[in-house]
Amino acid sequence: MKQADVVIAGAGVIGLTLARELVSRGARVLVLDKEDRPGRHASGRNSGVLHAGIYYSPGSARAATCLAGNRLMRAYCKERGLPLLESGKVIVAKTEAEVPVLRALYERAVSSGAEVSLIDEARLKDIEPHARTVEAAIHSPLTAVVDPREILKSLLKDLRTSGRAEVRLGVSVKGPGGRRTLSTSAGPVEYGVLVNACGAYADKLAHTYGRGLNYVLVPFKGIYRKLRPEAAHLVRGSIYPVPDPATPFLGIHFTRSVHGDVYIGPTAIPAFGRENYGVLRGLDAEAPEILWRDAMLFATNPTFRTVALLEPRKYMFRHFFADAARLVDSLKPEDVVQSPKAGIRPQLVDLAANSLVMDFLTESGEADLHVLNAISPAFTSAMALAPILADQATALAG
Repeated sequence: MKQADVVIAGAGVIGLTLARELVSRGARVLVLDKEDRPGRHASGRNSGVLHAGIYYSPGSARAATCLAGNRLMRAYCKERGLPLLESGKVIVAKTEAEVPVLRALYERAVSSGAEVSLIDEARLKDIEPHARTVEAAIHSPLTAVVDPREILKSLLKDLRTSGRAEVRLGVSVKGPGGRRTLSTSAGPVEYGVLVNACGAYADKLAHTYGRGLNYVLVPFKGIYRKLRPEAAHLVRGSIYPVPDPATPFLGIHFTRSVHGDVYIGPTAIPAFGRENYGVLRGLDAEAPEILWRDAMLFATNPTFRTVALLEPRKYMFRHFFADAARLVDSLKPEDVVQSPKAGIRPQLVDLAANSLVMDFLTESGEADLHVLNAISPAFTSAMALAPILADQATALAG
């Protein structure tokens, strides 16, 4: 396909759910991705948790789409017979100082329409016998866990059998190739509307169109460990700490996967590459520029400075374990083992304000729409966000 009504750059969950929505409206869609399979990066490397609208400011796009996206994704998994663990989640306070923050988080969740309850320690033991808290905890029964890669494979199949969509893998996008033409590694592609859903590279493509010039994506690395099988009984569903409300990160937590493994993580360590999954793996020529950007944030942004000082310590087992052990009773160092699981969270930074952008963000031009900040809970929100993005794309098509 050398032309399409809508060309979508990026075959992560945002690109694929948007393509599915547009196809349902009768559009001819072409999806391009540089990798050999969908969701090779953030979409396929996340924890698989479907969030339930707890953390996000009322009125924000994240609050507006999270719970609806959760319900749509759970329904999709049931309809397609995909793995789904409706195990719920508890959020616990590690110290007395966190109790007021926990209660404020509960009030925010209620005001956003989330289905949550504030429970005491006795009720917590009924739900998660080994979870520990101070005074109270939040219970979220609608939090669920999926297998992200199975969902992405299913979405790809939906598109390829629709008769109105083509997904071309192994094709990288470069930028404008003329009016309503995209330059790619496979040659020029004409479009009615271009949607940039490139995840960690969304800012780069947007900048070639003169969009989002006040923003840049900064990568954060999430590394995981897991419980050895003999200790997996310590966690039934998901156990989360009270997050720092000043940051977009949720802290190290425990999640039982749909396959029975219990993962611990992720961290939020500043990374030096958009694919810097290992210590050195994924470093490229952009590393000095990212390092400079991080240094500027460190010097001027207190939130980033706190993250940059605390998170890298979690490369060391004793710091990682100390964080995890605050959430679960009877956890021993030998219960925690290595895991190859790692991900990169591309976090948008507002260069003018020198601050982390805390909500989804898009910018558009004459015939191009750029999804610049698809941060968590983007995977959960995707099916609710897709109609909104489709409306924006359709409006650009005229």
